[in-house]
Parts: sequence; structure tokens; C-alpha cells
Amino acid sequence: MNKVYFLALLAVGTQGVALASNDTDGPGAIQARATTLTRTMSEKARLDEGQYLKVKQLNLRMLTEMDDLKTRFAADPAVMDQQLANAQTRYELELSSLLRPAQFAVYQQSRSSMTALGGTR
Repeated sequence: MNKVYFLALLAVGTQGVALASNDTDGPGAIQARATTLTRTMSEKARLDEGQYLKVKQLNLRMLTEMDDLKTRFAADPAVMDQQLANAQTRYELELSSLLRPAQFAVYQQSRSSMTALGGTR
């Protein structure tokens, strides 16, 4: 369930960049989305310069992989969802190795609060 929420966060977070970019399908758009995502993460988790560069590369790889998976498995939504979930798990594992535990906790909390479906039940 958290994976679905993260993907929603990712989509919302990169929507502005995609709308502002004239080249929404090219590598420039993916680069811009990775930069925006990394800046947001850096503001929340207070990344140092080395972490920023590594996280940006990780975000670039993740966004590229997700775009590729969406293209390859567009005809089979169930397989696409499973492949996206696997990619998200790998991303989270790699990200946890790049961030200090407190930073990763801030990232997780930020992700959870930004993807909440609003309101209480």
C-alpha cells in the first residue's frame, strides 16, 4: 500500500516539472523530474552534498526504470504493478543505504504525510 502512495507522491511531485517542460518524453524531462524530486528530498532530509549527488543519480535511475516499465508492460497492468512494486522496493533499499537512519526516517515520514488521503476516519 505504501508503494502505491509513493508512486502517487512521485506523480504529484513531478507534475509541475512535466507541465513546464516542452520535452515531456525525453531524457531532459526525466532529468528535470529527478532534480525536482532530489531537491524536495534534500530540503526535507537535509542531505549533504555527497548524498545529494548520489540520491539524484538514484532518482534518475528510478524514474528511467519506471518509465521503461510503464512502456514495456502497458498491455498488462497486473504485471506492470508488480514490476513497479519491485522497482520501488529496490529504490527504497538503495535509498536507505545512502541516508543516515534519521534522514531515512524523515523521508519516510514526509512521504507518508504527503501521500495521506486526507482526513481522519
